[in-house]
Amino acid sequence: MPTETAAETSTELLVCTTCRPADAPRDGQAAGQDLFEQVQDALAFAPTSSPGLQLRGIACLGACSRSCTVALQASGKASYVFGELAPDHDCLQAVLEVARQHAASADGLLVWGQRPERLRRGLIARLPAMAPRAQGESDA
Repeated sequence: MPTETAAETSTELLVCTTCRPADAPRDGQAAGQDLFEQVQDALAFAPTSSPGLQLRGIACLGACSRSCTVALQASGKASYVFGELAPDHDCLQAVLEVARQHAASADGLLVWGQRPERLRRGLIARLPAMAPRAQGESDA
């Protein structure tokens, strides 16, 4: 079975759809769902502007105290989790830009000074790419 190279993999942008600021009311739609829908609409409106990018809504990314949160992941690349976001135009543009940077990067590493200003803070985690398994290696 051929293996994918980092340049051939898609970046998956995960948006927590249940995120809401701590002081936000529990009734009504969550701010995370609003952000997810904005990203979804932007990608649907201009799908060719973000090649190699896939979007997925996630019920919880486990960073509730830092909502709203998004994550970037791809096979063979570093993964990122960003928080303290908002469902507004500037944040939407920053999330799309950093996702494009991740998709274009061979190793997924995002240079701090090249990230959109909005995403130079709010970093919750950066995880290294998973080490490739040797053929026949199991989880045990």
